[in-house]
Amino acid sequence: MAVVAEREQQRAAAGGRVREAAERTRPLAQVRNIGIVAHIDAGKTTTTERMLFYAGRVHKLGNVDEGTTVTDWMDQERERGITITSAAVTCFWREHQVNIIDTPGHVDFTMEVERSLRVLDGAIGVFCGVGGVQPQSETVWGQADRYRVPRLAFVNKMDRMGADFERVVGEIRQRLGSNAVPVQLPWGREEQFRGVIDLLELKAIAFDDASQGRQLIVTDVPPELAAAAEKARAELAERVAEKDEETLAAYVQSPDLPAPALRAGLRRATLAGALIPVLCGSALRNRGVQQLLDAVVDYLPSPLDVPTIRGTHPRTGETVEREADDFGPLSALAFKLMNDPYLGRMAFVRVYSGRLKKGQNVYNPRTQKRERVMRVLQISADSHTDVEALYAGEIGAAVGLKQATTGDTLCAENAPVALERIRVPEPVMFMAIEPRTRADKPKVEEALAALCAEDPTCVVRQDPETGQTILSGMGELHLEILLERMRREYRVAVVAGRPMVAYYETVTAAAAAAHRFEREIGGKRHLGGVALELAPAERGRGNTVETAVSSAALPAALRAAAEAGVQDGLLTGVLARYPMTDARARITRVEFDAAAPSELAVRTAAVMALREAAQAAGPEFLEPIMKLDILTPAEHLGEVLGDLNGRRGKVHEIVARGALQAIRASAPLAELFGYSTAIRSLSKGRASYTLEPERFEIVPKTVREELLNK
Repeated sequence: MAVVAEREQQRAAAGGRVREAAERTRPLAQVRNIGIVAHIDAGKTTTTERMLFYAGRVHKLGNVDEGTTVTDWMDQERERGITITSAAVTCFWREHQVNIIDTPGHVDFTMEVERSLRVLDGAIGVFCGVGGVQPQSETVWGQADRYRVPRLAFVNKMDRMGADFERVVGEIRQRLGSNAVPVQLPWGREEQFRGVIDLLELKAIAFDDASQGRQLIVTDVPPELAAAAEKARAELAERVAEKDEETLAAYVQSPDLPAPALRAGLRRATLAGALIPVLCGSALRNRGVQQLLDAVVDYLPSPLDVPTIRGTHPRTGETVEREADDFGPLSALAFKLMNDPYLGRMAFVRVYSGRLKKGQNVYNPRTQKRERVMRVLQISADSHTDVEALYAGEIGAAVGLKQATTGDTLCAENAPVALERIRVPEPVMFMAIEPRTRADKPKVEEALAALCAEDPTCVVRQDPETGQTILSGMGELHLEILLERMRREYRVAVVAGRPMVAYYETVTAAAAAAHRFEREIGGKRHLGGVALELAPAERGRGNTVETAVSSAALPAALRAAAEAGVQDGLLTGVLARYPMTDARARITRVEFDAAAPSELAVRTAAVMALREAAQAAGPEFLEPIMKLDILTPAEHLGEVLGDLNGRRGKVHEIVARGALQAIRASAPLAELFGYSTAIRSLSKGRASYTLEPERFEIVPKTVREELLNK
């Protein structure tokens, strides 16, 4: 009866719109979908492990260094001690269901953070008490800003030498532009860190080591910290009153706000994105994590607290809204794919409205086709549990979707909606690979297809000129992990080469040439002659070949032979055998023996005529130019620009974005190999960039000489 009454209150609070299925294990108001985001080595995975331990989800504390954590389940994660792929786990705290996604901190795996934040309602930003706001902290914070995700901040490693809570809070405010407000103060510094001071209740909390932090020791604030705690609480009340009108009304009556009123106002301000509550602790030493779980329940949103999801109607283009309603039309987003050795392809989904049921037909607006969901699963890292359905606000997995890709919407066909797709960053590193043996080729193709389906930043293409398979990724570590996964998971090894640049040749002036081929081969006379004109085409238009000889005067077979010969000549070039591009060839005359026409002779004459014309038309090399967007802190702007100048880069625009400088530039691809490592070094890891092909340009004389001498 109590649950029924609570749900009736929820309906009233939401204007009567909330409809929840009786089969739910928890009402929507008691669900939290959160992510743990941070710079690498800030302690995300350890914090997640402790949250699961105190919530009773695991009964033994895991350790990252020992490879025994729940969320780092891949072999490569346990060996390297880093998170590579996002892992979803569920625990229960204070009667609330907390769905947690632990995300990577390495820049090469930023896509895992991007797609997690796209479907989460709240997030915890973990900061090192010593390192403070680190490079990837800025990146993930910007991603959370883009999706307007309410956040908490947890200053971890307060027991480490050099840890400084006030400095980290200041960096969160200055570098991230966030209105951070402490709700705790550390009790002790560095090795003397004992616990936390709760500013809302004005109590000191220590943690019993014998019970691994389970037992709390709550006392009055120590006299030496009483003044600082009173001052910090007054500042907290003032900041909440500034951002929340209801709290302001109470604050005007009495600045000494009671804890429940202050907590309620802080929740409203956090949900609005106006404040970032800051907590502290040491996850490794089991201190402060239980209070972090309390903060998740108290301050982060349920699916009822976030704005209704918006999409577009796939046929009309009109805006469509979907509420968190179990009985509404289905709308869900597939945010990640994974290949399981036993289940096959699994699609991780966030359900926004309706129910995703086992055996249900769902509609994909991108493919405009229906697919059948064979199984529905609740996911916990690398394990799963079969369920009958996923309800609005829940995260799980669907098995049986063969055509779905990352970012696809799953919806009801009679009420279609296309949700905003997930932003995929452009790959920045390229590597040529090939199977070790001819027999391995099908296995390599199958493994690459599976990896690309799982990871949108893993891109595979065939170089049309060389026939090589080119594997693209977000960085050297990313490519290394992909190669390892092919070897371990798919039992296939490849030979990997260094990244290569595909140069082209072109002409810069108009020229004409004619060539006559006459030879006796095998006792048969072969005669053919071709005259043609060659001129440069507009950059990026490619090659065009036309024949200005009437059909009556030239048989179709010889016309085709002449044009094929020109194409052969364009494929080989004249400077260094690179393909030619952006050239217009016009065949003006074809000579042949009417009694014994020879396609071989005409084709050969066309090749030679094209080469002679190209030699006279000012041939040059073309190199691919990449569009480069760089975000760097202002203090490193000079170093980044100097390095860019040394790479033959051209800066088009510099715009200030808060504490960062956005550089829009272009540079040759050949000069950008290793740029990922270089820019991290120049900016102490704080700069980021994206790269995409823009155009081809004629190479400078120095590069031309290098290519000719190869």
